[in-house]
Amino acid sequence: MHKINKSLLVGVLSATPLFAHSADNVELPDTLAMTAYGTGSAGYTQMVSIGNLLKNEYGTSLRILPGENDVSRMTPLRTGRVPLCACGIASYYGAEGVLLFADPQWGPQPIRLIATSTASFGLGVAVAGDIDVETPEDLKGKRVAYIRGDDALNVGTEAFLAFGDLTWDDVERVEFPGYGRSFEGIVANQADAAFTMSVAPPAQQLAASPRGIVWPKLDPDNEEGWERLRNVAPYFQPHKVTAAAGEGYGKDDPWIGASYPYPILVGNEDLDDKTAGSLIRVLIEDHDKYKDAAPGNAGYSLENQNMQWVIPYHEAVVEYYKEIDHWTEDMQAHQDKLVKRQEVLQSTWKDFMDSNPPEDEDEFRSSWMEARAKALEAEGMEPVFR
Repeated sequence: MHKINKSLLVGVLSATPLFAHSADNVELPDTLAMTAYGTGSAGYTQMVSIGNLLKNEYGTSLRILPGENDVSRMTPLRTGRVPLCACGIASYYGAEGVLLFADPQWGPQPIRLIATSTASFGLGVAVAGDIDVETPEDLKGKRVAYIRGDDALNVGTEAFLAFGDLTWDDVERVEFPGYGRSFEGIVANQADAAFTMSVAPPAQQLAASPRGIVWPKLDPDNEEGWERLRNVAPYFQPHKVTAAAGEGYGKDDPWIGASYPYPILVGNEDLDDKTAGSLIRVLIEDHDKYKDAAPGNAGYSLENQNMQWVIPYHEAVVEYYKEIDHWTEDMQAHQDKLVKRQEVLQSTWKDFMDSNPPEDEDEFRSSWMEARAKALEAEGMEPVFR
C-alpha cells in the first residue's frame, strides 16, 4: 500500500484543520476528543493504544477524558463537548431512554455505533465454587448480590437468572453499596454470586480465595433460556470465553457463557461523516497495527463486529461496510428497524415532554416508561424495559 512521506506533511498539518491520508481515504481532525472509562480500565488502555496509532499514522491527537461512571462518560457526548464515547452498555440504555436516562435531562439519545470490541473475555454471574452451581437454574435459593445504583450489573444478573427461569424472587437478594464490595462479600461468605467481567480483578480475587470460583454454563442450544435472557437484556450474545478467572478455563476448555461488547465506541447521529467513516476504516484496515497493543484490542477485528446488534450504525459506517462488500440486505433491514425505533422513541419523548409531565422523579419515570412502551408496541416493537 502506498505510504505518504510524513515528513512532507509537517507544515500541512500545522496549517490545515483536516489531513487526508489519500491512499486509505482517511480524513481526521488534528485533535479528536472522547470520553472513556477510568484510567485503570481496559477500555481506557485500548483507547490510548488506538490514540498512538492515530498519532503515528495519521497525525491526529486523541484526547481521552476518563469518566468513572455512566453520567460522567455520557454527559459530554450529550452536550457536544466530545464527539465520541468509548462507553459501556449504558450507551444502549441511552439510545432506549431507560434507567438513568428516563430523566428530564436525558431521554432517548440519538446514539450511533462506530465499532465494538468483543474479545476473549465474557460477562456473567460469577459464583463461589463451594456451593455446587453448574447452571443458572442452580442459583435458586442462593444469595445473589444486588448493587445499589448500578443498573448495568443488576440487569445483567437478572438476565442470567432469567436464563435459568428464575427471578430475584427465587434467590436471596443481598444488597451491596458497590461492585467491589459485592465480591468482598462473597469471599467473606455473605453472598454467593455477583455479576462481573470474567477477567476482572474481583473475579480473580474470588478465584484465589478458599471459596474458589465457577462460571455457570449457558447452553447455546437452550433456545428458551436464551430467549428469556434476551427479553431482559437483548445485548447479550453466546460466547466461548477463553479468558476467565479460575482453574480450567482456557482455549482448550472455554467457559460456555455469554458476552456483550466492551467498550462500545459511539457518537451521535450528527457526528461528522468524515470522522465516523475514517475511524471505522482505520479500526478495521489497520487492525494488525494495534491488535496486540492492549488487552482486548483483538476484539475490534472485522470478524468480531456484530452487524445486527442493538444500536444502529452511523450512516458513514454503513457506507464503509457497503464499500468493502460486508453489508447484506438482512443487515440493512435490521439497521432500518433500529433507526425507526430511535425515531419512534425521539418523537414519543418530545410529545411526552410537551405534555406537562409529572415533576416528581418517580412519577415522571413511571409515566415516561408507560408512554414509551405504548408507543413501541403500537409500532409492533418490543419495549424490553417497562
